[in-house]
Amino acid sequence: MKNIGKYARGAVITSLMFPFMLNAQDKSIYGNDDRLDYYQASPAMRQLADSVVSLWPSKQVKLENGEYKLATVNYGEAVNLCPGETFSEQPIGSFCSGTLVGPDIIMTAGHCITDEAQCADTKFVFGYNIGSEGGKANTSAKLKDLYNCKRIIKRDLDKQPGGIFGIGIAIIGALLNKAGPDYALVQLDRPVEGRKPLPVNRNGSIGKGESVFVIGHPVGLPAKITGGGTVRDNSPKSFFLTDLDTFGGNSGSAVFNARTNLIEGVLVRGGTDFADTEKGCKVQVRTGQNEGRGEAVTKISKLSKYIPLLKSAEAPVVKDMTFDGTLTPDEALEHQIRF
Repeated sequence: MKNIGKYARGAVITSLMFPFMLNAQDKSIYGNDDRLDYYQASPAMRQLADSVVSLWPSKQVKLENGEYKLATVNYGEAVNLCPGETFSEQPIGSFCSGTLVGPDIIMTAGHCITDEAQCADTKFVFGYNIGSEGGKANTSAKLKDLYNCKRIIKRDLDKQPGGIFGIGIAIIGALLNKAGPDYALVQLDRPVEGRKPLPVNRNGSIGKGESVFVIGHPVGLPAKITGGGTVRDNSPKSFFLTDLDTFGGNSGSAVFNARTNLIEGVLVRGGTDFADTEKGCKVQVRTGQNEGRGEAVTKISKLSKYIPLLKSAEAPVVKDMTFDGTLTPDEALEHQIRF
């Protein structure tokens, strides 16, 4: 019976992890690990996080006793993490992230939503987070927090030849800073209830050296709010590079300007997530803050024209723009305080 259970659990893990692995574009940790759980962030950051959505295969979302249960697996076990790795005890399950940018419009990565068929088979779930210290992840959703895809409004993904040859071209293009845009805008089956669309920057591009943060679901974990990043390079035509701590599963996450809280782009790819050790387990890859190739973010200018302007009543009112509730963003940056 133990062997049967072991093999059955392995089959479940493989089934649940497959969508994430299929859509993952490697990311990694730069310097300190700046990822925070929802409950650890300031009220202003939690307000933004309330408009972030997780993407799930339909087979992992089942109606039970009036709520939709999210099928997850343990992060540490599924990835075979070494003891002591951050968040290893938490669940994983979603395969990409997205952000509400209109009453019924989700912004995500183009490689997360490949076509109408996949969109129709994806569930968009709000509120997948850990709401209190010592609390468990919210792995169930009420109907008001679960949505279906109505249609793809606009999608773009740098078109390359198929197969290994095409993958090679795509990698070379990225290294040469010539990769194209990667994004998708999805209309949901109805307007989202109780959550505000987040505004995007429509007035030029963010500058090199500016501070940024990202909110999403790295490796399919409950929502993480991650600061401590800056824009490394804004010279490529379609994207900019940052040193944010992100992983596969963050794909589709909105990247925000820490000074304005406006969305500056969509996270799409980056460095390597995991490394094998001599102990036979994996660790989350860490590099110096200024090392590695960086995380690529499709510029919001590549898709902002397809995002309708928000009415004043639709946009959130974020009164507290501080990272810890006491300092302004500039003061926090000056004192090197990470939210």
